[in-house]
Amino acid sequence: MTTDPGTTYPETTDPETTDVFEVQLRLGDDWFTVCDLSLLMPGRGAAVLLPDGRQVALFLDRAGRTYAIDNRDPFSGAAVLSRGLTGTHQGRPFVASPLLKQRFDLESGHCLDDGTVRVATYEVRAAWKEVLD
Repeated sequence: MTTDPGTTYPETTDPETTDVFEVQLRLGDDWFTVCDLSLLMPGRGAAVLLPDGRQVALFLDRAGRTYAIDNRDPFSGAAVLSRGLTGTHQGRPFVASPLLKQRFDLESGHCLDDGTVRVATYEVRAAWKEVLD
């Protein structure tokens, strides 16, 4: 699967409704809702537990784009990538493992420090849902 960076979403304009964007991951042919977009903090990761027991690291960058990669650090085996530091390298967003500091491209999953290693990436979208006040 590939990461499909999200976009910036508009503010609510209708005083009778509250706009809520749900973050969803593509799992096979279906979309799995993981949380409301408002719960994500730009520049910080969140760990998501999938129905099959896998863990995903979910990120929202300061431009409003979302990314999802495997949460397991392939170098240590620990599920920690959601707690890593985010940044950019040559214009590409990455997360650095909090343990051994290897950097993983958030769009492709490739390790920037070892070209033979990569983590899985997931397509992400923010789907609008209307909630009546």
